[in-house]
Amino acid sequence: MDLLLILLDGMEFLGIPVFDSEDFWELIVKTFFNLLVITIIIRYIYYPATKNKDYLFTYFLISLTVFLLCVLLDSVKLQLGFALGLFAIFGIIRYRTDPIPIKEMTYLFLVIGISVVNALSNKKISHAELVFANFMIVFITYGMERLWLLRHESRKNITYEKIELIMPDRREELLADLKKRTGINVIRVEVRRIDFLRDTANLRIFYYEEDTE
Repeated sequence: MDLLLILLDGMEFLGIPVFDSEDFWELIVKTFFNLLVITIIIRYIYYPATKNKDYLFTYFLISLTVFLLCVLLDSVKLQLGFALGLFAIFGIIRYRTDPIPIKEMTYLFLVIGISVVNALSNKKISHAELVFANFMIVFITYGMERLWLLRHESRKNITYEKIELIMPDRREELLADLKKRTGINVIRVEVRRIDFLRDTANLRIFYYEEDTE
């Protein structure tokens, strides 16, 4: 295997290097370091706090895609407007079924930012500076999520048939009914959609995760 890599190093095909040992191993190291940081944030900080699996797939693949995009296009001269527009598209992603909540959007911006920083770091930035920057983000995220914001607010979407209780002046009755019927200590509720044809409403209820354990 080593002999094959030595033979390939320096060879070209259609004017493009077949294998560049220095750049290849740099890519491998950067990729695993970026995945390590992203895994710590997404799998061991975000997921235990939210118990939301929906965005794990999204975060990992967007992080990897942005990282490789930046690394492989680093040597390509892109106009500033194009580059900013490209990342703006990632930054304002919305799914047609349900807009990304603010907290999930923050984590999305976080994984994109980390991937860009790790991908575009060069010899002007020391390894110590890069490691410090990454783990400072990890430390602050962990502190905000697990130490300072001690109680995590979870949410569920439900279909509710007593639409007469969704009136603003009957909010206390609505909360009491939801607590009784769900067994969850609902702290607040949002009315998302109302279907007068079926006399139902789509509600989003909020509660503290600790209260259900």
